[in-house]
Amino acid sequence: MRLVVEAEDYEQAVHFFRDVLGLPESMAFEGDGDARVAILDAGRATLEIANPAQKQMIDRVEAGGTPSPRIRVAFEVDDAAAVTDDLVGAGATLIASPTRTPWQSLNSRLDAPAGLQLTLFQELQSADERSGQDGFGTAADRADG
Repeated sequence: MRLVVEAEDYEQAVHFFRDVLGLPESMAFEGDGDARVAILDAGRATLEIANPAQKQMIDRVEAGGTPSPRIRVAFEVDDAAAVTDDLVGAGATLIASPTRTPWQSLNSRLDAPAGLQLTLFQELQSADERSGQDGFGTAADRADG
């Protein structure tokens, strides 16, 4: 999956995501009329689909109720507090400091360049540890139970 984002300030966005957040540049292309794109490797992608009640609950937990847009980009990091500070220093606006969530991650929320809202998350438990808790699992798990 590739997420394509138009950035009015291309240089700022590339610096923020490549140089500060640390997403390696895998390709870049230039064309006529100063057309440019940098393709940054964000690792494995998942598509998270949430109903309105879940989105509102996440907004309460992560951001004190500040609503998120329909699309928000989440990045797993090793140290949510340090990376949050780095991104704020590089121009992001802090919405919410790292907070421990009921799903056992440490999440922060930021407004970033290119009009993106970000969640940074640091997993505090393995997927196996979380899967044993109430409310976790897949549709197949629920059908078997």
